[in-house]
This record gives sequence, C-alpha cells and structure tokens, in this order.
Amino acid sequence: MAAATVVLGVDPGTQHTGFGIVAELEGRLVPLEWGVISPRPSLALPDKLHYIHRALQACLETHRPGAMAVETLFLARNVRSAVTLAHARGVALQTAAAVGVTVAEYSPLEVKQAVVGYGRAAKQQVQVMVQALLHMDQPVQDADAADALAVAICHLHSQRLRAAFCNPMVSRTRS
Repeated sequence: MAAATVVLGVDPGTQHTGFGIVAELEGRLVPLEWGVISPRPSLALPDKLHYIHRALQACLETHRPGAMAVETLFLARNVRSAVTLAHARGVALQTAAAVGVTVAEYSPLEVKQAVVGYGRAAKQQVQVMVQALLHMDQPVQDADAADALAVAICHLHSQRLRAAFCNPMVSRTRS
C-alpha cells in the first residue's frame, strides 16, 4: 500500500482563516480535518496573527502534511482589506516555512477551475463539488473551510497533472 499524500489547504483571512487537510490514498481523496480559525474580534492585529499562527502550527504538527496550499490575493477594491489579508497569508507562509513544509499558491480562479471546472463558480458550487470530490454525506457548511478544502484538492490535482507530464510515455517502435 502506498503512503498517503497529505496537504493542508488554507483560505487566509484575519477574521476567519479556513483550513482543510486532505489526504490522497490510492487515488481517493479523503478529508482528515477542516474548520475555521477565528481570533476574537477584539484582539489587536498582531495578536490575531499570532492566534492564526498557533492554530496552523497545531494542524502541521498533528497531520504532518507534505505540503501547504494557500490561496493567493485576489484583486481587491478595498486596499485595507487586501493588506490585512496579505498579513494572514504571510503568517501562513511563515508557519509552513518554519517547519520546512513546501508551500504552493493558487489563485481563487485556479482553485475554482480545478474543483468546479469553472473559474467564476459561486461559493455554493464550490461547497457542493468539495462534498462530491471528498465523498462527504453533506456539504461543508462554512464557506471558508470549504474553500480551504478546495485549495488542498486543487493542489492534489495539480500534483497529479505535473506527475503525468513529468513522466514521459515510453514510445514503442515496431521491429
């Protein structure tokens, strides 16, 4: 039996950071854990970032994933929102780097394309496809957690494609 490939997907935010751990075992995707890291709103930004760091660190220690996949920034009209989101992304990247976990980054468009097949899919479509791809009885109710699982699925799909293209087919000639 082959060892499972485990990925921690992260949908960063300073108010709510979604996380989802997905394993691929013998071609089947299996959800291990998912949820939302929500620091108290009354905390100062540095304390929120530390709270997110500690929670992601616990996920890394518990599941020991081979990679972390993080959603990139989208084009934001509100500069302040983009900056705070960038802080949360930075914490996720630093937390992975501190323990030597490889990080991959995917845009929201890439994630939706990989999971739904359409880059402009609605959140509910992502939730339904995550449910189907992970063979879950019901959709993940929290959109941030569902997005994080989708980021992990996107990474696993991307790795599968990379492996297929990096292993050239053996050509056979007639003798």
